[in-house]
Amino acid sequence: MSTPEERRWIGRLQGQVIFAIAFVVFSALLLSQIGTQTKWARGTAFFAQPRFWPAVGLGGMVLFGALHFWRLPRHRIRRTDVIEARIWAQPMEYALWFMGYVLLVPVIGYLPVTIAFVPAMIWRMGYRSKTLLWAGVAFGAAVVVVFKSFLQVKIPGAMLYDYLPGALRSFFILHF
Repeated sequence: MSTPEERRWIGRLQGQVIFAIAFVVFSALLLSQIGTQTKWARGTAFFAQPRFWPAVGLGGMVLFGALHFWRLPRHRIRRTDVIEARIWAQPMEYALWFMGYVLLVPVIGYLPVTIAFVPAMIWRMGYRSKTLLWAGVAFGAAVVVVFKSFLQVKIPGAMLYDYLPGALRSFFILHF
């Protein structure tokens, strides 16, 4: 049952409490680190200090985030808030996939990780046909060849390449 304050609220209310709390906590965490991440330069005007404008921005984030939370019609987390927060968290899965990719490239190598990663992402997105999966393998191989051979992007060789014989190792480091 909604309260009179909730009925007067314009816009979505689900997830607002969790968002406001997370925003204030994250902003306060960033503001607490400003002393170690920025400097106060001697002989520089007050408004030109490297720490001044980031501190103003983060202070505003904390202040206005707290005001947003204070003005909400309710302050308790409900089941609908948690459901909304889960919806917001779903895109984080793809960030984790990417971080796994980035962590595996220096260990296994650009070519094998890319050839495995592209079909895995195609599978994860719901495309299950063998044709698309093989197209993903071909696309991954083409990306590696274009980036390493034609564009000559310098990507460090993988630890796995250290176990290859000399000439083959050099070839893999240069082209794959």
